[in-house]
Amino acid sequence: MATPRPLSLSGCCLLLLVLGGPGFFQSHAVEVDVKDLTNNTCIYAESMISFLIKYETNSGEYKNVTLNPVSNVTHEGSTCGNSSEAPLLAIQFGAGHSWSINFTKTNETYHGDVISFTYNTSDAVFKDAKRKGLTTVVVKDPLPPIQLNTVYRCLHLGSVEAANVSQFFWNVTLQAFVQNGTVSKNDSVCDADKPTTVPTVTNTTAFVTTTAAASSPPPTTTAKPAENPLTGNYSLQEDDKICLLATMGLQLNVSREKPVLININPNTTHVTGSCGNTSATLRLNDSNSRFIDFTFAVKTKSANSARFYLKEVNITLINSINGSEPLNTGNSNLSAWETFLGSSYMCQKEQTIVVTEDLQMHTFELRIQPFNVKDNKYSKAEECFADSDLNFLIPIAVGVALGFLIILVFISYIIGRRKSRTGYQSV
Repeated sequence: MATPRPLSLSGCCLLLLVLGGPGFFQSHAVEVDVKDLTNNTCIYAESMISFLIKYETNSGEYKNVTLNPVSNVTHEGSTCGNSSEAPLLAIQFGAGHSWSINFTKTNETYHGDVISFTYNTSDAVFKDAKRKGLTTVVVKDPLPPIQLNTVYRCLHLGSVEAANVSQFFWNVTLQAFVQNGTVSKNDSVCDADKPTTVPTVTNTTAFVTTTAAASSPPPTTTAKPAENPLTGNYSLQEDDKICLLATMGLQLNVSREKPVLININPNTTHVTGSCGNTSATLRLNDSNSRFIDFTFAVKTKSANSARFYLKEVNITLINSINGSEPLNTGNSNLSAWETFLGSSYMCQKEQTIVVTEDLQMHTFELRIQPFNVKDNKYSKAEECFADSDLNFLIPIAVGVALGFLIILVFISYIIGRRKSRTGYQSV
């Protein structure tokens, strides 16, 4: 890639920033070269970046927005640091959005300290946002310490999740505290890029999750599960009380170039979301770069008949599947899993939610209550039609069988009596 002429910054440093072309999860490449006043590089970074944000609308519903640093990009505040100020890499893009990371070091290693991301819900992409203005999300950098004079590289995708914001990074090349102004030729490769015979699962912590999985460059093949998915129990808390309960086995049916079934493992799935009076959201992150968002809403048919239902499902699959492009899609016009507010909805039989023509979601052993949870447990359940139909059919079938048995006994009795009468007449 040709190197453009560095842009001047007021103060201590110079910075070079190059952006790639458009395409979700494909080419949002950001290259940053922070230089000091002597034109020596002190921080070098190149990465693909994308942000997925869930926000509340004026109607109390929740929607998703994807932001990518591809327009109006500036770099105010980036600095090489000094004895009293840590080195900082910062970019600004779009309509008031910004991202930054600062760095610290020891005698032998360096590492990112705090990642700060600010998004502006006054941007037109946040349609009908309830809260207008700037929101800042701050998280600790999950990367381990890196040896000084070493470049950190990671082709595979990593993500940081906090406060309804998922930050995605892949194709990362990074070196802070560059020595003598020359980026090192020594590499420190992330664990996800290292060949291994045993799959690894990244540990998750509440509301801050890091994952490492295959990114778009290396295609992966997902085998068809041999069994139905495991049933998971999920919950959200608010003020130390459970406000949402969900139990289900989840399976995704991706029908693109080749049909693929993906089972969601509840044992490695991290839960976030939000509760409300008329809208609630549940986000599942299965630690394999698969995000499933459920949005529930309340509707009132009459004064005493408020009901809740599943209004929207959004699914993000960042892993390449059978060589296909990563997927980010949803359906906001659903009307599923409906029951009375204050009750729970239950369906033991398999159900199918059509997200798009290329993506379906199957649920097993489902029970859900996104509102009015009392004493941290489910309220009385209203069963789905499939289960109710089965419950009706069983006694009907038993009744029909008993009816046939009674008829057979009666017919046998009649035949027996006729034979007895015929015997008496012969005498």
